[in-house]
Amino acid sequence: MQGKPQTSTDPGVADPTNAVVLKEYGFSDIESATYGRDDGRTLKVRAARFADASGAFGAYTFYLQPEMRKEEIGDQGASLGNRVLFYRGHILIDAQFSKESPMSGDQLRALSASLPRPGGSAGHLPTFIEFMPQRDYIANTQKYVMGPVALETLALPISTDLVDFDASSEVTLGRYSTSSGEATLTLIYYPTPQLAAEHLRRINAAHQLPAPQTGELTIACSRDFCAKRTGPIVAIASGGISESDARSLLGMVTYEANVTWNTPTTNPQVHDLYMLILNIVILCAILAVLAIIAGVAFGGFRILMKRLYPDKVFDRPEQMEFISLHLTETVVQGAAREASDGPPGVPQNPS
Repeated sequence: MQGKPQTSTDPGVADPTNAVVLKEYGFSDIESATYGRDDGRTLKVRAARFADASGAFGAYTFYLQPEMRKEEIGDQGASLGNRVLFYRGHILIDAQFSKESPMSGDQLRALSASLPRPGGSAGHLPTFIEFMPQRDYIANTQKYVMGPVALETLALPISTDLVDFDASSEVTLGRYSTSSGEATLTLIYYPTPQLAAEHLRRINAAHQLPAPQTGELTIACSRDFCAKRTGPIVAIASGGISESDARSLLGMVTYEANVTWNTPTTNPQVHDLYMLILNIVILCAILAVLAIIAGVAFGGFRILMKRLYPDKVFDRPEQMEFISLHLTETVVQGAAREASDGPPGVPQNPS
């Protein structure tokens, strides 16, 4: 390592131009260091930490360029020339090699494996980004936005006021290739379907689109702009494409939620039956425990008395009575009598 690592909690040190964007993504701190090799090659590493994996993913997509090449490093990675960008968990790594070599990827994979992961929900990405279609997607064009400043840098045909980040909304977008041209698909996620429906009405009014009908999946279109709602997601297709291609692109976005809702019953008969069965089980458990305790206590007391007072309290000789049949004497006398009489059917000598 050349010199001491440099650390800072100022996003302006990490990126003076986009410091506010990094704050929107939950920037925490940055550490940078330069490593040298004997052959003169160097590796400069900048590691930025965010509040959660969503922030690191968002910052990764902010710096990601379409011309980059995908790399199997970290959770997601890409490279361009001697620069490698990847994130793992809540840490974004920007590595710059002075000269690329076959071992560069292996070194960064080893670095990625040593990075810690945040625990709990902080280690999960936003689930709504999974609804971005994969068909006809243009590589390295997805962006994830958590604030108005980052959104303004993307030049979308929808203002930050309409997105309304104060309503805890999140945005992801990507570019797609269609038969009539290139389109941008934008998904705006709101905490509830009701909020999504309300914001869709505002978006349609701002673009002079028909008001959305009751329910979901109704697509309203004008020139170069189509919008619909599916669950808590507002989907927008924009760009110089035909209306049919825009509708086809929006048709690939369908929100599906699996909800389990357990509500307590108010039926008194069901409640009484439940309490009866519960009380029976509790009573059986109590009786079983008492039986085990009594058996262990009685057996333990008997063993203890036999050890302390052998043949005095239990198993005393005077209490041990046996019935004796004197079978030995009877059997001997019978055998002698049979021998003197001889075998059956043989006459005896009178002498």
